[in-house]
Amino acid sequence: MTTTSDPAARGTLTADDLQHAVRLSLTTLRAAAAATTTADWQRPAGTLNWSCWETVEHLADDLFAYAAQLGLDTPPLGTPLLDTEVPFLWERRREGGPANVTYADPGAGTTGLLQVLESCGAMLTALVRTVPADRRAYHCFGISDAEGFAAMGIVETLVHTHDVATGLGVPFHPPAGLCDGVLGRLFPDAPTDTDRWPTLLWATGRGELPGRERLTSWRWFAETREQREQRE
Repeated sequence: MTTTSDPAARGTLTADDLQHAVRLSLTTLRAAAAATTTADWQRPAGTLNWSCWETVEHLADDLFAYAAQLGLDTPPLGTPLLDTEVPFLWERRREGGPANVTYADPGAGTTGLLQVLESCGAMLTALVRTVPADRRAYHCFGISDAEGFAAMGIVETLVHTHDVATGLGVPFHPPAGLCDGVLGRLFPDAPTDTDRWPTLLWATGRGELPGRERLTSWRWFAETREQREQRE
């Protein structure tokens, strides 16, 4: 069992960590695509009401949206740019489906779908790597910095890859260290003495942990580490 009891010892998440998560996802999903048909990607993604295809589109759109937020020059706190998302037009292709800005061309098949994911992941990775350290941007779970957006991108990548891998019947087991990093950054109340990947799945409402009830609602805390220290 791999655990970390001291969140401060986990270190800062970087663009390299985000890039690693996206590459792990792409390796898993490309292997799945080689063993399935495009029609198979219409299966439900794990416990979600979205198909595997829709879930990958949603993941790509999350990474794109985080890059868009982080790409804005930091305005003074309280101005509109720190109070809301960049006003792209989000649309649902069907009732109950994800509301996205970006969609993949169905005619490009799963190869094209995963290219969209790779491209959006690269956009966020590049922004995390290059924005000033004092850059702050809006998220509904807290005004955050580049590390926070990297962490959010990693969580989205890991858990939605899990959803799709479950729907397609392929394994996906990200490294404990990567899971531990995002648990420490975004989920301060998560247990620290349990296996890291099952704990991240539990914290995002996707799994069980011994002695703990399954979560029916959940959120993360995107605020900067400094903001959290001041609050505590």
